[in-house]
Amino acid sequence: MSQVIALTALVITVSAGASGFGEPVQSCRKDQSPLTNSGPKWTCSAQPPLKITAYRLLDSLPLDEVKDNFVRTVKRCIFSQSQPTPLKGALHLAAISKDVSEDILDLDESVVHSEDFVQFLSGGRLFPGSIPLAHRYGGHQVAFYTVTFWPLGRTARRWQSTSSGKGERWELQLKGSGKTPYSRFGDGRAVLRSSVREFLCSEAMHFLNVPTSRALSLVVSEEPVWRDQFYNGSVKRERGAVVLRLAPSWFRIGSLEILAKAGELDILRTLLNFVIAQHFAAVKPNDPNKYVAFFSCVVNETAHMIAKWMSVGFAHGVCNTDNFSLLSITIDYGPFGFMESYNPNFVPNSSDDEGRYSIGAQANAGLFNLQKLLEALHPMLSPDQREQAEQILREYPQIYHRRFHELFKGKLGLLGDEDDGAYLIAFLLKLMEDTGADFTMTFRQLSEVTLLQLQNNSITQAMWALWDLSSHEYFSDWVSLYLQRLRSQRGDSDEHRQRRMRAVNPRYVLRNWMAESAIMKAEKNDFSEVELLQQILTEPFVKQERAESAGYSSRPPAWASQLRVSCSS
Repeated sequence: MSQVIALTALVITVSAGASGFGEPVQSCRKDQSPLTNSGPKWTCSAQPPLKITAYRLLDSLPLDEVKDNFVRTVKRCIFSQSQPTPLKGALHLAAISKDVSEDILDLDESVVHSEDFVQFLSGGRLFPGSIPLAHRYGGHQVAFYTVTFWPLGRTARRWQSTSSGKGERWELQLKGSGKTPYSRFGDGRAVLRSSVREFLCSEAMHFLNVPTSRALSLVVSEEPVWRDQFYNGSVKRERGAVVLRLAPSWFRIGSLEILAKAGELDILRTLLNFVIAQHFAAVKPNDPNKYVAFFSCVVNETAHMIAKWMSVGFAHGVCNTDNFSLLSITIDYGPFGFMESYNPNFVPNSSDDEGRYSIGAQANAGLFNLQKLLEALHPMLSPDQREQAEQILREYPQIYHRRFHELFKGKLGLLGDEDDGAYLIAFLLKLMEDTGADFTMTFRQLSEVTLLQLQNNSITQAMWALWDLSSHEYFSDWVSLYLQRLRSQRGDSDEHRQRRMRAVNPRYVLRNWMAESAIMKAEKNDFSEVELLQQILTEPFVKQERAESAGYSSRPPAWASQLRVSCSS
């Protein structure tokens, strides 16, 4: 499967004050004209819903000299200018993240829900000052390097946003807003099913405390988009959608790889210096060893990111270098999955026939990607620096396993710096594998059961995951070791243990069947379950009555085992 991605971006800064990037930024509000896709319908004044600039990236990084938006081979630049293609037909604002709109972008609710703002959220209109850009990058996809992007040629038009009061700078993208110069034969669209999944999962991961991109909105249209979902020749009509998503930066390992592969070393150095100056405060720009220091940061944070998402049972379905952020945040939610029955060979992507990105291989995928990052950095490094970087990379397995161990000790409520929890963790995971116990609810129910219940083996069928686990012949042996370890924690009460464990073991994750249920309703313009899931998943560690009624912590329905998720989106 040789596939590649074309991302596009608007370069915009959003803030409550002056942008500070040169040209004054106008503010805009909606007028009384009817909703159309024909162009801007804004009245500009002094107080905009968003303040936009197009200078920070463009002043620092080279832009393609060709301005027209047609498919071509692009060289010697980071971005190409590329206008969004408005979605056709009626638009539905299917979902909005209040946390993103209010806490990050400082947007008033009345602005977000206005008809004209929905046009902006879908790419139908642009604020003054925005310049749509497509990002040029390549990457290793299932171990093979390719320069072009996904066959869909999907776009994600980026701009910069500064959050007032916090001084945070975010890059915003419109994913699914049409073709770019990198689209090849693709249509640049995203469909409703994959857009629902991306919107919900990026927000869910944030509230699970996993480093991630965010999502502001999901806009759905009536525009027909044709997809062969499982690559079996069955092409079906689906609906187009656009997700507006945010990250501090969307540069990824593939952003550097394409420049190194093309021999554009001057641009590679320029981009590296820009990324370090903007996003790696711990790395001194004048340090002659700065590229090694940068690499060390990425190695450490990538290991921590993967360990963190593994601790909540998440598997990224397409761990290509073009999907791995230089800032070590989880991006590009395609065929992801939260593991249900514990299985190290769980593969979330039905297109991954070889299981290259199974949940048990996620850490190794990270190592492979970091090796490719180091190869891209080689032209920037002296022989001594290359050896330093190689040594840093050799330490990746230890960094990962140390963080994994820390997280799973926390999941079991274990205190202290001793390394004696490793056997308990491995023993438990083996029991879970043998019995097919549910990953999320096993740990959650261990945080809810009392030690007395464990000691007396008085687990009821209501604790269905522990009930399954308790059927193992060695379960009582594990319990004895676990109780012995907990009792060694002087001054620790059962109540304190439960409280600690509930704070790190979610009761609700975005299981595939839950997303699929919301998608089926959304296809009929019923976005109620999308909204419900969004709200529930903002508090995944807290028991919620509506979530319980919906069965979100119950044993998955029988039909869930038949679900398949592919790369097609």
